[in-house]
Amino acid sequence: MNLRFFADQCVPNSIIKILCEADYEVLVLKDYIPIESPDSIVITKAQELDAILVSLNGDFADIVTYPPANYKGIVAIQLRNHPEIIPQLMERLKNYLLVNNSMLYYQGKLLLVEAHRIRVRE
Repeated sequence: MNLRFFADQCVPNSIIKILCEADYEVLVLKDYIPIESPDSIVITKAQELDAILVSLNGDFADIVTYPPANYKGIVAIQLRNHPEIIPQLMERLKNYLLVNNSMLYYQGKLLLVEAHRIRVRE
């Protein structure tokens, strides 16, 4: 199965476009639930859609509130108010996704994606 992502409402269109151009399936939050939905509904919808959640929302990087073991995968994009790093960050993420191209790989993992590294928490 090709990788499927569920893009939180805070994910810029440029990131969604880059993932789509790399031939990944990207489901956009506004097409499934109201954009003001609480985080608990967002993560639940990602699970229902059998998708890896992609978000800039720092709450999803909190392993106490959202233990990675309970989810099909969370990709937390770490822009830190620097949208100019999106191309570099996404190049790093795309290379990582090419090597780890199975949905099962992301089960129970949180990826903290930064421009210079990707940290994996389980």
